[in-house]
Amino acid sequence: MPQITAVKETKRGRLALFVDGEFAFSLDPETFADADLHEEDEIEPSRLEELRRRSDTRKAVDRALDILALRDHAAGELYQKLCRKFDPHSAAAAVAKAEELGLLNDADFARRRAAELMRKRKSRREVEQDLSAKGIDRETVTRVLEELYAPEEGPDPELAAACALVERQYARKLAEGKRPQVMAALARRGFSYAVIRAALEAADAGEDEYSDLP
Repeated sequence: MPQITAVKETKRGRLALFVDGEFAFSLDPETFADADLHEEDEIEPSRLEELRRRSDTRKAVDRALDILALRDHAAGELYQKLCRKFDPHSAAAAVAKAEELGLLNDADFARRRAAELMRKRKSRREVEQDLSAKGIDRETVTRVLEELYAPEEGPDPELAAACALVERQYARKLAEGKRPQVMAALARRGFSYAVIRAALEAADAGEDEYSDLP
């Protein structure tokens, strides 16, 4: 049966386990204390693997907290980042711990992210694609976009974004008679034909109802 031949503290304050004379892995002090391990103890391979997994999960949790300290993340986005360094089990456990601590809320994240992108004049399709890429489920994305793009009063956010882009980025091209190029540029940004047509009609009429938007 494998035997713990040495336990050495690392520079980062973890405890390195050496099994049969070779380094196996390191444990955080709490996990090490709970395991009640000592040098010269014999240890079942299955228990050794369990401790390794607990160690990896603890590392993943610590990494998740570091990531979330920098900025908010969606649960799926955080999971994807953790999987770059940890196995799926450890990554999922870390995400679950972050959710338990109240550090993850996909709906709130989606609202903040969508609002930020709307301020940057992104189309609804671009916003939807961005949120999906962050790992937010389709149901949450749809619900959030319905909330933000169906205001009870005020201008249509999608049309407002298109009008602002026409005024601030494509006015010269329109003046030069390059209407097809402007339409193609807006289409590439994800705006529908109906919205593009309405924005260009507003520009033709010299309407400025969207020009004072932030």
